[in-house]
Amino acid sequence: MGGRNVSRDRCILPSRERNLFSITNYAANLMLIQDECMKNTTLLRNLIFNPEILVIPVVHDPLCAKIAEQAGIVAIFSAGYANSAAYLGKPDVSLMTLTEMVDCASRIVDAVNIPVFADGDTGYGNVTNVIRMVELYEKAGVAGIFIEDQVFPKRCGHMEEKQVIPAEEMVAKISSAVDAKNDTDLVIMARTDAIAVHGIDEAIHRANLYHEAGADLLFVEAPRSIDQMQRICSEVTGPTFANNLPGGKSPFLTARELQDIGYAVVADATSCTYVIAQAVRELFTELARTGSSAAFTDRMILFDEFNRLVGLPEIRERERYYSSFCL
Repeated sequence: MGGRNVSRDRCILPSRERNLFSITNYAANLMLIQDECMKNTTLLRNLIFNPEILVIPVVHDPLCAKIAEQAGIVAIFSAGYANSAAYLGKPDVSLMTLTEMVDCASRIVDAVNIPVFADGDTGYGNVTNVIRMVELYEKAGVAGIFIEDQVFPKRCGHMEEKQVIPAEEMVAKISSAVDAKNDTDLVIMARTDAIAVHGIDEAIHRANLYHEAGADLLFVEAPRSIDQMQRICSEVTGPTFANNLPGGKSPFLTARELQDIGYAVVADATSCTYVIAQAVRELFTELARTGSSAAFTDRMILFDEFNRLVGLPEIRERERYYSSFCL
């Protein structure tokens, strides 16, 4: 394939002197990458199948991706809800095109060394479009992609009046995505929104069909109760994915509680976006009221620290190194 070589090794080593995992004190997690270099696709796959639940936040943009990595987060999401807000100032109602979504993910991939999971929405059409979607996301360097069975234009999974396509059509999309992979370790997740349309039994049935079609990870969106969550984790044949969304339709549980139910992965889907929105609204309200942001300086990363955050010292060091050839 052209573009970025997604099979390149990316090393995440203990010498970075940071917590490499979302939940601390898990020696089993650390053993996964102990002094090892591996593809990010392989690393993400290993984290999903590790006994400890993987916490994977959605990041708002490449800057937030850098902050997540430096804070010790091990994998991150580039998703339509945050991308629509960050790049369009709009809700998640299928306004972002495939190329716009790939561009968002590519910029996030370039900003960090940790695996990036990408949002494939509905696949942007039929199986032919799904194949192109996988090709473009692989060129961008993502470690995983998910596809959902909503009717296009789709809605955020916790919105009302969703519709789903026939299960057989979604099976074809998953099969085409699996066959389109250049890297066999690229993670394919299948999401079903059938609970809202047909109920929990149909949603579980669909998840199992999608697993049989080759999906590595299964996402039954928006269960309404812990009982439904327990059914999903006990009756779906593959590893399951939970979506933690403050104010959403599902119980908002801790990672430990979700792990005890049986989930393999939990996304923190909107917190980053919501925290940014609240902080910026408070800042600009103060600025409009007083004409100054001085009252917020204790809540800011200031000039020198911010420059370190975005890698300015490393850029200056590299410039000095290459300038030495001119002497």
